[in-house]
Amino acid sequence: MVDELSPAAVEEAKARAATLLLAFRHGNQLAFDHELDLLFAEHVEREVTTLLAWIAAEAVRKAYAPEVGDKVLRAMARRAPADTGAVAVDEETADAARLIEAVAVGDVAEVRELVASTADTTFLVGGLLQGVAMMLPFLPEGELAEITTELRRRHGGTAAHVPEARAGV
Repeated sequence: MVDELSPAAVEEAKARAATLLLAFRHGNQLAFDHELDLLFAEHVEREVTTLLAWIAAEAVRKAYAPEVGDKVLRAMARRAPADTGAVAVDEETADAARLIEAVAVGDVAEVRELVASTADTTFLVGGLLQGVAMMLPFLPEGELAEITTELRRRHGGTAAHVPEARAGV
């Protein structure tokens, strides 16, 4: 068919659909709006909407028996909000203080359980960043530069050499 997408275009649309779904699932309104704006600017709404519908249909097909799948979809259609432009957020379940405490004592199981049980990890990460920002004034002089240099080194960024603060330099 002339209108059919090439395999490469299908893979690209799948990736874009997945990005949009992740932003929606995690309540990240800014990322969701950004991805929608890109889709609208490039006029690929139909392709991505088709893929989103395919993903949803596959999820229903895999999760429910055939005779139940349509009932589930009908129930979802009845419950759909009138304004579908916003993503669901759940700030109340994000316990950043508990996350910081678990990381501090090295409790990997607690960290995993907390992240898995948090409906909206965007707020969890935001709370963690707020906690880190509150701790920054208590770092010894030079320690922040050492930490940021190490982070840049680990994550591929370039950084000038900063002497280690603990070395007394």
